[in-house]
Amino acid sequence: MNRGKKVALFCGIGCAGSHDEVVALARKLQAPVAFSFRGKEWVEYDNPHAVGMSGLLGWGAAYQAMHECDVLLLLGTDFPYESFMPTTPKIAQVDLRAERLGRRSRLDLGLCGDVRETLQALLPLVEHRVDRAFLDAMLERHVAARRKLRAYVDHVSKRRPIHPEHVAATLDALAGPDAMFTIDTGMCAVWGARYLQAAEGRRLLGSFNHGSMANALPQAVGAQTGYPGRQVISLSGDGGLAMLLGELLTVAQYQLPVKIVVFNNHRLGMVQLEQEAAGLPHFGCELKNPNFAALAQAVGLTGLRVEDPAEVRPALQQALASSGPVLVDVVTDPNVLSMPPKATIEQAKGFALAMTKMAFTGELDDVTDTVMANWRYL
Repeated sequence: MNRGKKVALFCGIGCAGSHDEVVALARKLQAPVAFSFRGKEWVEYDNPHAVGMSGLLGWGAAYQAMHECDVLLLLGTDFPYESFMPTTPKIAQVDLRAERLGRRSRLDLGLCGDVRETLQALLPLVEHRVDRAFLDAMLERHVAARRKLRAYVDHVSKRRPIHPEHVAATLDALAGPDAMFTIDTGMCAVWGARYLQAAEGRRLLGSFNHGSMANALPQAVGAQTGYPGRQVISLSGDGGLAMLLGELLTVAQYQLPVKIVVFNNHRLGMVQLEQEAAGLPHFGCELKNPNFAALAQAVGLTGLRVEDPAEVRPALQQALASSGPVLVDVVTDPNVLSMPPKATIEQAKGFALAMTKMAFTGELDDVTDTVMANWRYL
């Protein structure tokens, strides 16, 4: 690291409890700090070197920082997306579990140990550098990327169906500093990763290892039971909620003050996106949903239905102010795309092929809706 001109850090859940050491090392090296979804809650907050996430859910300048550096330090991460890992820089990895060293990428140096203790030993050995050129370039890209993420947050007062980005960003702004978010696998994970800001007291829980669907509501039940005084918010997809709908009875039975925000796009959105990226017209992804708010009311919860973007903030404010369980059923746009930080040529070709097939098989309306739903991005 002392010899490298451009050093970057990539942090995972193994950095829990190591926030100050990570920031101190980044400050000494003038290094950008990228992170995984599981590392986000531990290193993003109060970190002027943070440049976002890499991977399929990624955003910001994390991908660029990892690929344009000449030395990369992996800290407490068993990052699963091998296609997003660089191959050209020198790579060192620190992990408490030796079997994870080098499992996802090649290594020049592997160290088995606790991240916090290792960084405490490392910091006195690292030379302080003053050249910020690489760091400033990545921070500038990160700011530009964050500006793009706001495309469907700030100017959506008349946009129907509601853009899910607007819902997630509004929820982030209204939630408490110690809120516990449980996040469904699928498109909810994208909105949670990109629009929920980490804070020292916040927690982000999901099925990050297995990617199981329908995890958010049962996780919220467990979190609220274990921490009855905390604000617990479930970001539930309509598909995920439907798979374990009986958990609403558990919430009602024990009157757990969980706040359930349903991103109701009448689709298995991530499955649809994967099909289209593979060049396939989407099939079997449409859902015929009930009015989830009315259903919640039938079992003893407060239920709120939101179809107008102007009602998003008032409904979420009402839900979060309530002392009991609330379900907010937000009807969102099924055609919103979640672009990864680095889309491959194969993915672009596949998506174009899928759109062409849909157009020639009489589904031109779906193609047009997709373009119109994402024109600010495009």
